[in-house]
Amino acid sequence: MSQEIHGTYSAEAAEPAESAEPEATRRAADETESSRASRGWWDRNADEYQSDHGGFLGDDRFVWGPEGLDEADAALLGPAASLKGRDVLEIGAGAAQCSRWLAGQGARPVALDLSHRQLQHALRIGGDVPLVEADAGRLPFRDGSFDLACSAYGAVPFVADPVRVFREVHRVLRPGGRWVFSVTHPIRWAFPDEPGPEGLSVAASYFDRVPYVEQDEDGDAVYVEHHRTLGDRVRDVVAGGFRLVDLVEPEWPAWNNQEWGGWSPLRGNLIPGTAVFVCERG
Repeated sequence: MSQEIHGTYSAEAAEPAESAEPEATRRAADETESSRASRGWWDRNADEYQSDHGGFLGDDRFVWGPEGLDEADAALLGPAASLKGRDVLEIGAGAAQCSRWLAGQGARPVALDLSHRQLQHALRIGGDVPLVEADAGRLPFRDGSFDLACSAYGAVPFVADPVRVFREVHRVLRPGGRWVFSVTHPIRWAFPDEPGPEGLSVAASYFDRVPYVEQDEDGDAVYVEHHRTLGDRVRDVVAGGFRLVDLVEPEWPAWNNQEWGGWSPLRGNLIPGTAVFVCERG
């Protein structure tokens, strides 16, 4: 199921319902449950997310993660001048900030997200980027539609079957196309998700791949995140038909004094928080 998003933003469209605090646990969560939980969570939390982080993300910046690594400097998709005229798919686009930056370089981006509310924020900000509401595991595009694909913390951490997503990306890319995505660095799963000193001691096994789930009082998942080790991610990339050409672990820059969830200058100067995988289609 997919739809192209048009229309106007409504601030009253997604008032959160009162409910008990979800229970955090580790348990299995399949593809269907993970997708349903992600759609619901982002629809409920898009307003708060954009309010809290919109200033850092900007309206038309391409930021790979909380460290602030900017595509304008990193050029992981290629030199900015090379983007002109390229067809680019952004997966898990949120409010389409990255796509707006790409459009500013002369590219032809399409911003795709599972969450209707996130795409309403893209409408609020404005611009001419096409918006598509769809699941990353079922991309509604023809084979070979794009030159490049990218995802800054979108979709990949939240899907039960990342290989399925990678194969879909492979399908819609043209030969030689680049696929670049960022996720929480796998080593972070061994540490508490805290920005202060309490987040510096190992609290769980890095090799425990059981998903992190928040569930409601009926036991239904309302948030799911899946852990893969660094080796798992590399094998998934290869199984999806790609060649890994770079793995970027952004260092925490001196100018960035923000805390974002478990990310902070304290932790960022000691352990990596983000991993960016740069892949190419054969």
